Amino acid sequence: MKSYNRLLVEIILLLIIFITAANICLSSILDSRSRRDYQVEINRLYMEIKEKGLDAIRLNDYIYVKNISVLDEGSDPGQFFEGNDSDYAIRYINGDYYRFDYQINFSKNYIKIILTVNICLAIMSIAVIGILIYLRIRLVKPFHNIKEVPFELSRGNLSVGLKESRNKFFNRFVWGLNMLREHLESQKAKELALLREKKMLILTLSHDIKTPLSAIKLYAKALMKNLYDSEEKRMEIAASIEAKANEIEGYVAEIVKASREDFLNLEIKKSEFYLKDLLDNINSYYREKLELLKIEFDIASYSNCLLSGDLDRAVEVLQNIIENSIKYGDGRYIHIQIDSEENCRLITVTNSGNTLSENELPHMFDSFWRGSNAGSNNGSGLGLYICRQLMKKMDGDIYALATGNEMRLTAVFRMP
Repeated sequence: MKSYNRLLVEIILLLIIFITAANICLSSILDSRSRRDYQVEINRLYMEIKEKGLDAIRLNDYIYVKNISVLDEGSDPGQFFEGNDSDYAIRYINGDYYRFDYQINFSKNYIKIILTVNICLAIMSIAVIGILIYLRIRLVKPFHNIKEVPFELSRGNLSVGLKESRNKFFNRFVWGLNMLREHLESQKAKELALLREKKMLILTLSHDIKTPLSAIKLYAKALMKNLYDSEEKRMEIAASIEAKANEIEGYVAEIVKASREDFLNLEIKKSEFYLKDLLDNINSYYREKLELLKIEFDIASYSNCLLSGDLDRAVEVLQNIIENSIKYGDGRYIHIQIDSEENCRLITVTNSGNTLSENELPHMFDSFWRGSNAGSNNGSGLGLYICRQLMKKMDGDIYALATGNEMRLTAVFRMP
């Protein structure tokens, strides 16, 4: 805010300097022109006096020359050449010296020009200052009030709120920040609830496991000390150990199941969207990015149609696929092709470079799985897992196919 105020003051000072300089230049130009005009008058008078004499001159017809005097024999030369403190010019005409007293005055036209220029400059300056003040009130000040909000959200401070604004430039932005804050707050509450539930589940199962485990240890010690004489009793104890082991196995299965639950809590809005909107979104985001990376990128021709699902989630799916293509492809090309199959549209992203074996393809959509081509690339192994979960929730599907030196991932969207 201080920087903008400083900029505003600097622009005002520059405008003042510009207007002052413009007036000085204009006055200089007009003054120079006026000087040429009075010299023209004196030259005209010189010619008229030379031809017709002084008596034929009518000074009322001239603008600048106010008086003409002649140096007679009885005149004082000092007074003639130096008197009256006025601007004058001396000309020698027909054997006599003539003094032309003149006065440089801007004509009404010149004054009108200066006035017009100053009015235009004033209007321009007022308009510039008005626009800057408008921007300060409508853009800079509202942005200054909300500039700390994203930082606070990144720190996990979700209690910070924003007042609804009628500002046409920031109302949707403020609304979006509030929605983001509420979404993060909701996600945080869900995550805490989920963690609490899982912790309680693990504590409960851990406690439940202790009982059969203690029994197994007790039976094992009894067998080690040969406390059971009959074969029948030992078989009974073995059966009990097996039952307790099965019980523990059941608890372990519950723990594994709980760990594999939809921990991402992916939500979609079941609606409809146009294929063109989806591909336009992808094209606008990746066209320039891939040009900078020197990766050939094109989207094949297609016919627009309605698709079932969530547009934002569909964009997320294709973004995940393309990011994988950038990360694990050889950087030569990425192509998008659209095909039809029954009541579906198949969007296939093909990238050059295939570094996965056929044995790894079935695991591409598993959670936390990373292929042998991961190398030093950062990743969590959740990207394609998220894609499959989202596609399933939109009644679609996704699959991968490796052919030669290409990798193809196809997202299947249903039509309504």
